[in-house]
Amino acid sequence: MDLEVKYRGRIATTEDIEFIHKLISENPHDSRRKLSQKLCEAWSWVQPNGALRDMVARGFMLELQRAGYIQLPPKKASPNNPFQNRKQPDPIEIEVSPFHTALNEVRPLEFHQVRRTDSEKLFNSLMNRYHYLGYCQPVGEHLKYIVYSKKRPLACLAWSSAPRHIGARDRFIGWDVEDRKKNLCLMAYNTRFLILPWVKVPHLASHILGRMARILSGDWEGMYHHPVYYLETFVDKERFKGTCYQAANWIYLGDTTGRGKNDQTRKPNRSIKAVLGYPLIKDFRKYLTRETK
Repeated sequence: MDLEVKYRGRIATTEDIEFIHKLISENPHDSRRKLSQKLCEAWSWVQPNGALRDMVARGFMLELQRAGYIQLPPKKASPNNPFQNRKQPDPIEIEVSPFHTALNEVRPLEFHQVRRTDSEKLFNSLMNRYHYLGYCQPVGEHLKYIVYSKKRPLACLAWSSAPRHIGARDRFIGWDVEDRKKNLCLMAYNTRFLILPWVKVPHLASHILGRMARILSGDWEGMYHHPVYYLETFVDKERFKGTCYQAANWIYLGDTTGRGKNDQTRKPNRSIKAVLGYPLIKDFRKYLTRETK
């Protein structure tokens, strides 16, 4: 029987409660972390690269405890949370003289995927200093790119796991709830796109988006052991028109509701954003609506 607890798309059942009660009673000396790891192993909660989703399992158990269904052992420690306590990226100085030229003069561009490399600090610094939203550390699967011309950085792009539910996108794909849960990992979300403010190159942004569409899936598979078949992004309609995405053949699918994922009022509480999508292959729906193994 389903209960009134829902976490990250999973609705708790009485069978879940019974299993977790048994897990706790059979491992009375285990920490919360150890219990969450054992729960992942028992329920096959793993990322495509094989890593356990123990933070998801721990969050699920905490929700059950708050609702009064289970009692976890006391916390043995309060470790530092690197996301809550993360300091702002240190500024890194680079050349900022005006860079005004034609697109032909900057090609060929070099795309460097910098996550888990020495250049990641430069990416974080540039985003934090020059993007209007600042830098925010992504959670889950993500890649970071710096685009260079003749060793000079011109742009930065960040890609991450896609939001769970976007009405306009879900209708465009035509998947049901189960398809979405299983195959959402086959999409990538463009969370940040920054052309550095001193760079003025006509058509550069749309050219970068076109190049990214050809290389992102291979890089994603190299990092996470699965490809992506579809890209998406949001454009804040109060600030931008999304011209570069349109020029790169991204598809306008509709608008967000402006309510956010945790809305309880059903009233807009943030700016309306245009939802844009870009299928990477013609038969993308076949992959996003099929049963994954």
